[in-house]
Amino acid sequence: MKKLTEEDIKNRYITPAIEKAGWTKEQVFMEYFFTNGQVLVRGNKVKRGKRKKADYLLTHKDGHRPLAIVEAKDADHSVGEGIQQAMEYAETLNIPFAYSSNGCGFIEHDYFTGAEAELPIDQFPSENELWARYLTGKGFDQKQERMIEEPDHFDVFSQKKPRYYQRIAIDKTIEAIAKGQHRILLVMATGTGKTFTAFQIIWKLLKTKTVRRVLYLADRNILIDQTMQQDFSPLEKIMTKIHDRTLDSSYEVYMSLYHQLSGDNGSEPFREFQPEFFDLIIVDECHRGSAKEESQWRRILDYFSSAIHIGMTATPKETKYVSNITYFGDPVYTYSLKQGINDGFLAPYKVIRIGLDKDLEGWRPYKGQLDVNGNEIEDREYSITDYDRNLIIDERTQAVANRITKWLIANGRFCKTIVFCVDVDHADRMRRALVNENKDLAAENPKYIMRITGDDPEGKAQLDYFINVDEQYPAVVTTSKLLTTGVDVKTCKLIVLDSNINSMTEFKQTIGRGTRLYPEYGKEYFTIMDFRNVCRLFADPDFDGEPVIVIDAGDGGDNWDPKEDQTDQLLFDDQEIEDDQETLEDLSRVGTSLRDKPDTKIRVNGIVVTIINERVQYCDINGKLITESIKDYSKRNILDKFVTLDEFLNAWTNSEKKKAIIEELESRGVLLDALKEESGKDLDDFDLILHIAYDKKPLTKRERVEHVKKKGYLYKYSGLCQEVLSALLEKYLDEGISELEDTRILDNSPFDRIGSPKKIADLFGGKEGYLKAVKELERAIYEAA
Repeated sequence: MKKLTEEDIKNRYITPAIEKAGWTKEQVFMEYFFTNGQVLVRGNKVKRGKRKKADYLLTHKDGHRPLAIVEAKDADHSVGEGIQQAMEYAETLNIPFAYSSNGCGFIEHDYFTGAEAELPIDQFPSENELWARYLTGKGFDQKQERMIEEPDHFDVFSQKKPRYYQRIAIDKTIEAIAKGQHRILLVMATGTGKTFTAFQIIWKLLKTKTVRRVLYLADRNILIDQTMQQDFSPLEKIMTKIHDRTLDSSYEVYMSLYHQLSGDNGSEPFREFQPEFFDLIIVDECHRGSAKEESQWRRILDYFSSAIHIGMTATPKETKYVSNITYFGDPVYTYSLKQGINDGFLAPYKVIRIGLDKDLEGWRPYKGQLDVNGNEIEDREYSITDYDRNLIIDERTQAVANRITKWLIANGRFCKTIVFCVDVDHADRMRRALVNENKDLAAENPKYIMRITGDDPEGKAQLDYFINVDEQYPAVVTTSKLLTTGVDVKTCKLIVLDSNINSMTEFKQTIGRGTRLYPEYGKEYFTIMDFRNVCRLFADPDFDGEPVIVIDAGDGGDNWDPKEDQTDQLLFDDQEIEDDQETLEDLSRVGTSLRDKPDTKIRVNGIVVTIINERVQYCDINGKLITESIKDYSKRNILDKFVTLDEFLNAWTNSEKKKAIIEELESRGVLLDALKEESGKDLDDFDLILHIAYDKKPLTKRERVEHVKKKGYLYKYSGLCQEVLSALLEKYLDEGISELEDTRILDNSPFDRIGSPKKIADLFGGKEGYLKAVKELERAIYEAA
């Protein structure tokens, strides 16, 4: 009797049992994929990891709210074999009921009670039963039920639906409001769709008449404009942007900058509205200026205190300058950068850490050395924290610009690039240095490289063009603070860090400029070029930690005056002082000359600056930056799977398809393509693994092919068969062993000149004979091991 596969079990037993319980086809999603598969960067190549999928997702009301997960197993497994996998998916997807089945019955896990039960195959619960249990478990009454039942907005043209984590954020927010919570915090990594999530929340609350008027606050015009033109566009007929503090009370959704409503010099335009005018206020990037009682948006929230207040942020936990008691309370939901990368919704990153000699060794002037203005330079050792803040070394700026240009030449000179500098002056000098390194393209279009900073209207005018995926110019921009938050540069491929960033908030926001995926543009990962050892913060435990509200100032936003608090900014911005690292005496020494001459920087030239070392680092499968060498990291992961050489050789020899072993190792984080790139040799994956993990001398693919020919293996076959096998060896040379294992190769050149796939198989006595010959060829290839 034929063995029943998992698909047979589903079709014959599980699906009929679910349908018999009354679930309609619109409520049952089979093979439900809920991640995109992690983007794995291997050298300059990328591939997708496996997407996560549930066998069945059951929903309330035609797909509106997930209620249950069902995992299926074949008849060789027990009925409860899949329950832990079902529970893992249920926890990820925030689903209250998980089931496992092998076709003989069901095991149920109820997340409300924690109980598990075994059910006969014909007693799967109905939708009405699970919905009633869900409402009871949540403690919802009929009014609250109406709120949570409201469907998402769905655009039939774009077909855009909330991703699983956006749906959870929306549901948890609506549930919290339904239960009377009026202060809510959502934490979602940059690039994961906070504004789309905010739109769906607003849509549902307006549709259920839970709220009548909404205020959406942001700190930059471009954030407001992007939001109105993109995610909030379905609200265009009932939405307005507050201009020049002119308030029109006829709309339902109001978009405003903080300072448009907070006013200047004691004026408070928001008081033109009654305190009860708004029912809902959403604060975008709510980490900015937050816990400070006198902050711009805090005064607005205090005035409209009866409204529901929702804060949205992407930032992690800070260590300095924070409020111990947050305004919004603990987040109702967090979706981190690490989760976004692991799920394949965010772009992973490759880090190039560059050490300049003057950065690593410091620089000290010789006795009596003068700066470019003829002033004697203070005799002390200057370090990376001084450069471009206290001390300008022209050749250092040129060295950075030269290395950036080399990357652009290697990867595409129109790759969108953001260079983060110490301050506006540094951004201006960096722009000039980059122009001089790219004179040919700057001559074609002077907007090829632009400075975009808060004090430069000409540069800021180019921001929309830089963001636009269809615009070529500007391609490279230098900035200090303006682009660290909220600006959606989907196609940014290179982020350059030449600023001393110690704030975890600023670091994560800065990295967030590159995390958006845009495969249509060829953007599947991005590169971070780090000149200041900023990427050490990836290893900080707080990198994916819980958020708190951060007091922030001097942020380069629309209301920022770069001349305000200049001394404080010079001393503290990007230089969080850790109590155990610097004393007040150290701080006084660093800042003495600046206090006396706040507008003066020492500038020198004629200094030789060279790159001492470079190190390329990748993300591992858990979203962490690999801190050991690629070789050591890969060796450790290979040995985790195959402890001994014999174990690996047995697995390789007995595997139906070698590709399966390679994919298994890649899923564990083995960076084979990157290792090949490092070796500079045309090695088979097999030889690379033997060499890296077991210290065996590798053979090139050419050497393996020559070994097969010398042994006379091909002479076992007739002329045409020899021609086919010789062509397969050539394909192995070009593409590797996986090409031989795929019968579709026979559709391509040069096999199509010999005959059809069937004709070729007949040369070997049929398909089975052909496959046997390929297996023998594989064994012959690897005999030289």
